[in-house]
Amino acid sequence: MREEELVDIKFRLYDGSDLGPFQYSSASTIDMLKQRVVSDWPKGKTIAPKAASEVKLISAGKVLENTKTVGQYKVPSGDAGGGGTIMHVVVQSSLAKKRAEKKLDDSPRKVVCSCSVL
Repeated sequence: MREEELVDIKFRLYDGSDLGPFQYSSASTIDMLKQRVVSDWPKGKTIAPKAASEVKLISAGKVLENTKTVGQYKVPSGDAGGGGTIMHVVVQSSLAKKRAEKKLDDSPRKVVCSCSVL
């Protein structure tokens, strides 16, 4: 039987500090990674997620989807040195999400044009 490939992943927080590295199998889902970030979040940070739904993970410029696995994103195993792959963590509280959606869903924009003929 073939041994599952393990991937070392560090999570880079908003202030530049890191969580990890942690080892995950290529079959681990992104949701599992988010839950780990929430459970291991450092105490004393001004911004802290309350649930995995408030966390977005970004790797190689892509926002990762909860249902996909580490293997589906072809996350490198970190053999290039530096201790593993770095995923950036973005925390957006549910209140901030609602505000952002409300701003986007406001009433239709009024087109205002002002022209001056001299």
